[in-house]
Amino acid sequence: MSSPEIASLSWGQMKVQGSTKIYKDCKVWPGGSRAWDWRETGTEHSPGVQPADVEEVVKKGVQTLVIGRGMSEALKVPPSTVEYLEKQGIDVRVLQTEQAVKEYNALAAQGIRVGGVFHSTC
Repeated sequence: MSSPEIASLSWGQMKVQGSTKIYKDCKVWPGGSRAWDWRETGTEHSPGVQPADVEEVVKKGVQTLVIGRGMSEALKVPPSTVEYLEKQGIDVRVLQTEQAVKEYNALAAQGIRVGGVFHSTC
């Protein structure tokens, strides 16, 4: 099963190949995607993306996880989250969301089991 391409990205909107939904924030993994609801884990811009936010994608068996910090990089990613991913043997890449989507799509096109968590605003 391959990772779905992020078909389009603009401020506050993301479209994932194979889904009819338009996401504000989303999680993607080989074979699927869903809205990323920050309320599930109490996520806020600071301290930012917590291990609980990425755990679901990790469980899908990804080799690489790309985290999009938002269009203006307002969403933080604390060292504890990066360390959690590295301890799982996952290559983690933290980028501004437009760059993160480009990186994710490039990795997916190479057939890498890549997952992502993306914030499409601030």
